[in-house]
Order: sequence, then structure tokens, then C-alpha cells
Amino acid sequence: MTTRDKYVEKMKAELDELNAKMTRVEAKATEAKADARDKYKEEMGKLQHQSKLATAKLEEIRLAGEGTWDKMTSEMEKMRDAFTHSFNYFKSQI
Repeated sequence: MTTRDKYVEKMKAELDELNAKMTRVEAKATEAKADARDKYKEEMGKLQHQSKLATAKLEEIRLAGEGTWDKMTSEMEKMRDAFTHSFNYFKSQI
């Protein structure tokens, strides 16, 4: 397995874990009062958008050539960190 494959596998596992946590938190949010539920729904939409962007970037890295993929990792890690931060903030508000 190449270094790139290991990196992609690691990032995918992290994104999958965040998405699973997001699903569990979303279930809690649906139990909230109607006014809070609308806010949670809006924030969840933002998180889902971040997840899609991170997944797309990961796919871009997976398909990149051997000479270029490693240059893309810092952007991927920033996206993952932003997604993680946003999720943790959202979770703390519930």
C-alpha cells in the first residue's frame, strides 16, 4: 500500500467517524423544541456541506498523481480540522 493510499484510508476513516457522530447528534437535534430544531437543521446543513467538500477533496487526492497528491494534504487537513471544529461546536450547543 502506498503512502497516498494509507493517507486516503486514514482521512476516510476520520471523515466516516465524524459523519457517524453527526448522524447521532442529528437524532438528538430532532428531539429539540420546534424553534431550536430549525436552527439545528440549518447548522446540520452546513456540516453536511463541509462533509461533502472534504469527501470531494479526499477523492481528488486519491485520483491525483504520485507527484502532486502530497501537496494537497495540507488543504485536506485544514478542511478536516474545520469540519471537526464546526461539528464539535454544534455538538456543544445541543
